Amino acid sequence: MKPVFQLQQVNVRFGKGARALHALRDINLHIAAGERVALIGANGCGKSTLLRVLHGLLLPSSGQLQRDDSRGHAMVFQRPYLMRMSAQNNVALGLWLRGTSWTKAKREAEAALHRVGLAEHAPRPAHKLSGGQQQRVALARAWAMQPGVLMLDEPTSSLDPHAKREVEALIQQFAAADPDMTLAFASHNLGQVKRLATRVVYLEQGRILADLPVQEFFGSQVLQKHYPQAHAFVKGELV
Repeated sequence: MKPVFQLQQVNVRFGKGARALHALRDINLHIAAGERVALIGANGCGKSTLLRVLHGLLLPSSGQLQRDDSRGHAMVFQRPYLMRMSAQNNVALGLWLRGTSWTKAKREAEAALHRVGLAEHAPRPAHKLSGGQQQRVALARAWAMQPGVLMLDEPTSSLDPHAKREVEALIQQFAAADPDMTLAFASHNLGQVKRLATRVVYLEQGRILADLPVQEFFGSQVLQKHYPQAHAFVKGELV
């Protein structure tokens, strides 16, 4: 099967000289269509940087990156970027920029907002919605583009428990509706990782130290024996 992503010895550095930050170090990663890959690790380990490289927002400083762009990509950030316009227009804008007529884009945006339970909030200014509602607008905007690859950067970390459950349920629905859709997401919520992922990638100081199917990753014997740093993280012993 043709990989959606293929990274070989990818490095990302910010700055130059002695003060340069080495954000990703010698990353080798293969992601196939339909996989649900969770990126976990402590703050600053490189999760968000890796997602941005996969999405094309950052170019590697060195190494090779192959990406299948035959199906669209969409990314939802921890704090969604919303224009100072209605929720419906926020969703419609991306479709219009892609070439959809404004009339059709508005209609498809309305359907997308209905899908995430926000139809009644379509005319409201998006920036005045609650945090959970704004995240659902961002998911509606991504879903409306019908992406083959969906990337999520800590999509529920700043939400209250009720909003977290709502957003997570939507992510599960999107993935279930398209078995070929590839999902890559960063999360600190290990319960969420267990529920959403089929594969877990553990990063530390910009390196991948473990890459396992979710059942094996949370099987303590395998992790404890072969991946001690990842095991310590899961046990809460590594901050």
